Amino acid sequence: MTLQTASNYKAQPDTLKDRIILVTGAGDGIGETAAITFAKHGATVILLGRTIPKLERTYDAIIAAGYPQPAIIPLDLEGATYDNYLEVADTIEKEFGHLDGLLHNAGTLGALTPIQQYDLKMWAQVMQINLTAPFLLTRACIPVLKKSNDARIVFTSSSVAHKGRAYWGAYGVSKAGQDNLMAILADELESNTPIRVNSIDPGRVRTRMRALAYPGEDPNTVATPEEIMPTYLYLMGPDSKDVNGQIYHV
Repeated sequence: MTLQTASNYKAQPDTLKDRIILVTGAGDGIGETAAITFAKHGATVILLGRTIPKLERTYDAIIAAGYPQPAIIPLDLEGATYDNYLEVADTIEKEFGHLDGLLHNAGTLGALTPIQQYDLKMWAQVMQINLTAPFLLTRACIPVLKKSNDARIVFTSSSVAHKGRAYWGAYGVSKAGQDNLMAILADELESNTPIRVNSIDPGRVRTRMRALAYPGEDPNTVATPEEIMPTYLYLMGPDSKDVNGQIYHV
C-alpha cells in the first residue's frame, strides 16, 4: 500500500448518476458532507447513523437542494449485532436491488492516554465502532455489492495508522486495522468481483472529532469537509475503476 492523492480531481456533475451509496456516520462532519456531495453528483444516498435528528438534517439538506431522494437507516454501531447488519443489507437489496458504494466514515476517538492507563471498556468501544463494525457491515454487504457493475468500498484511514504515535491508543490501532482490512479485501475481491476497495486519510479537517483531539487548534487553519471531497468523488466514481488496495491522502 502506498499513499496516493486525488485532491485535484474534477468530477463531472453526473459522475455518480444512478449509483446507490451507503454512508456511515452520515449525520455529521465528513459523512454529512460526503452524503450531500454524492447526492449532488447524482447518487441515491443511504444515510446510516445512530442519531436520527442528525440523519434527518442531512436528508432535509439533500431534498432541499433538489438532489435524488435519500434513505435513512438508523443503527448504533456499538451495539449492533451481525443480524442487524444482515438486515441492513437485506433492506438495501429489497429497496434498490444492488449497492454501488459503501463509505465507512463513522468513527470514535476514545481517549488520548498512555496504553498503561487506557480504560478497558473504552478500548473495546473504540475497536467495536472503528474496526469490528466496518468488518461486519462490509461482510454483510458484499453480496449486494457484487450485484453492482462497478462497486466501491472506501474506508477512512488516519496518519496515526501509518506511524504509531504516543497516546493515540485504540484509535491508532483501530485505524491501522482498518487499513489492513482494506488491503485484504482489495486482494480478495479484485479478480472475480466488480468491487474495488481503498482508503482515504482525510488529513486535518474541521470536524467535531478533530476539535476533541486538538482543543487548542484554530479551526480556521484546517480544511473544511467540502474542500476534501474531490478524493471521495474520485474513489466512489467510475474514474477509479482500476484503483484498488490504495490509501489516498488528502
